[in-house]
Amino acid sequence: MVKYNTGINIFMNIAGGKWKCLILFFLSQKSVRTKEFYEFIPGITQKVLTDQLKQLERDGLVQREIFKEVPPKVEYSLTDLGKSFVPVLNTMCEWGNKYALMNGIDKDPKN
Repeated sequence: MVKYNTGINIFMNIAGGKWKCLILFFLSQKSVRTKEFYEFIPGITQKVLTDQLKQLERDGLVQREIFKEVPPKVEYSLTDLGKSFVPVLNTMCEWGNKYALMNGIDKDPKN
């Protein structure tokens, strides 16, 4: 069992990484099929996306639903624990928007 000395260590272990917060932010908008992630997060590879989703699922923030269809359909959504993280994501987004404005950083209009 891993021991942590602060809550921020726990947070960074669960939500840290290049893509996890983007994945969670996208899922805070709606349930998502795997292929939709690639449209929202250009540059993420299949392996990294799969690994990140598995970790978020293991940590209880994301749930996966498999539909018995041909071809198979898989949809991801936030769990109740994941939904409790949405205010943190929104605060991060607001901070990022303010930082961009203060520093003259152009944002992608799609995001």
